[in-house]
Amino acid sequence: MQPVKQKVSGGKFLIAEIASDSIFTPEDRTDEHKMIAATARQFITREIHPHRKRIEEGDYDLVAEKMRKAGGLGLLGHSIPETYGGLGLDKISKGIVGESLGNASGYSVAHSNHTCIATLPITYFGTAEQRRKYLPKLASGEYIGAYCLTEPEAGSDALSAKTTASLNEAETHYLLNGTKIYITNAAFSDTFIVYAKVDGEHFTAFIVERDFTGLSIGPEEDKMGIKGSSTCSVVMEDCEVPVENLLGEIGKGHLIALNVLNLGRFNLGFATSGAAKHCFQMALEHTKERKQFGRKIADFYASKEKFATMAAQIYGTESLLYRTAGHIESSLGSYYESWDLIATAKAMNEHKLESAICKVAGSETLNDVVDEALQLHGGAGFIKEYPIEQAYRDSRINRIFEGTNEINRLLIPGAFFQKAAKGEFDAPSLMEKAEYSLQKGKYKRGDGKLEKCKEAVALFKDLFLLTAGTAYRTFGNSIQNEQETLMKLADVTIEIYRTESAVLRTEKAIDQNDAQKELKEMLTLIVIEQSTFTVYKSVVALFSSLLQGEERRQALRKVATLISEYQFEGALERNRKIADEMLEAGQYVS
Repeated sequence: MQPVKQKVSGGKFLIAEIASDSIFTPEDRTDEHKMIAATARQFITREIHPHRKRIEEGDYDLVAEKMRKAGGLGLLGHSIPETYGGLGLDKISKGIVGESLGNASGYSVAHSNHTCIATLPITYFGTAEQRRKYLPKLASGEYIGAYCLTEPEAGSDALSAKTTASLNEAETHYLLNGTKIYITNAAFSDTFIVYAKVDGEHFTAFIVERDFTGLSIGPEEDKMGIKGSSTCSVVMEDCEVPVENLLGEIGKGHLIALNVLNLGRFNLGFATSGAAKHCFQMALEHTKERKQFGRKIADFYASKEKFATMAAQIYGTESLLYRTAGHIESSLGSYYESWDLIATAKAMNEHKLESAICKVAGSETLNDVVDEALQLHGGAGFIKEYPIEQAYRDSRINRIFEGTNEINRLLIPGAFFQKAAKGEFDAPSLMEKAEYSLQKGKYKRGDGKLEKCKEAVALFKDLFLLTAGTAYRTFGNSIQNEQETLMKLADVTIEIYRTESAVLRTEKAIDQNDAQKELKEMLTLIVIEQSTFTVYKSVVALFSSLLQGEERRQALRKVATLISEYQFEGALERNRKIADEMLEAGQYVS
């Protein structure tokens, strides 16, 4: 498969206008992409859904058996090079598989954890011997992997880990001591990527096998959801790890841990998108069958408004996910078999901002969609017999996995300020231009609806630059400690990326005379309307806290005037039309 050609640096969308031909969209998927998606969907439908009850009851032998079967189909090795028994597919395929598997609850978690953060550290940072030894087995399912980072006193602050590693007298083994908690797949994993501090100081990664002396698995956690996914502690007491199982370099474990998490966040966004589409479909099916007051619930206008809103949320998130897949592939695609660990880590880090957005947007879209889907089920949604009840419980963990959404929100503007501090762009000039544009209010692009959407995106960008600049002038380098401000800036950033991704996707569809271009345009209008409320709320809060007196009053009036332009006429009719198309299809379509 040829690498994606789009070359867009991380975070560039905040400071420049992006062309539609520089992004990847779902409509750009190749036949190979569609084939791997179909394979994954068929596997879930035939091998996992019929066993939902057994998996929910914690039959981990069955989960492990199904993972081995997935390995035989290539679904565990899509991101492993062919040299080591994998398929060597691109990162778009990785996202597509994650999305296709996203509706399988605890199994999805076990599968995605294995293929991403439990396998990619060896794929990208392993020695030749480590890759030859472990990757073919991880690709086939002979070995199942786990990722051990979290500790009782080290969660989001991963580098504060207390687990230690010290060489034995013969210098043949490292002795690891410590406890890792909340480890996915722990009950049935064969390999563990473990992070420990060599001599209590140098944060380092190790490949630890299940039968190494000194390793033991704690009891199963009794979780709210994803019960089909094993979650245990992993305890190491003088655990003997051969020196050749040190992964990467001593003291460079952070390059592996934090950068692999970028791909984990990207993948989680796709998985939650797949789950959201499944919940949406369950809501469509239930409301088409259930009647109240002599009418199908699906026929009520209030239901249709919910369907249109959910579909637009999915559309916006889907657009930014596929866009990010293209960006990551363009950055990382040539590093599959690289031996330059520093360059590999840099490539994995290039789109950390966008990856964090994928995680937050995906998990929160699923949160909103599953909540509304359960509501549309009425009382049935509260009964375990109906899968939507389980989906509701399962969805909650996604806002905690891979770094909480709060941590990711802090990362998003933090990455922007880091780039500004490094001089990667002329921040003062950009902020001056944004202030001028806001004062003049000249955003007119044309008379069409898509042109109005482009205006909104341009306005959102200027509002971000101005509020970010004002925040930096207020707090200076201590801005990194101003968490309330950073989180509001993150919300604006997320909406810029969401809206621009949807607009550019729709623009491509119109240019290519896509059969669904009218539906895409209608969905984009709702995306803009939804984002406008979020941006307005965040910007008002920022200006209210950062400005004073007359300057504050003028800024708030100006924002209110400008942003009111982006609520569109005919919304009721438009939303009903979108809902009717979804109901007719019986699933999310775009």
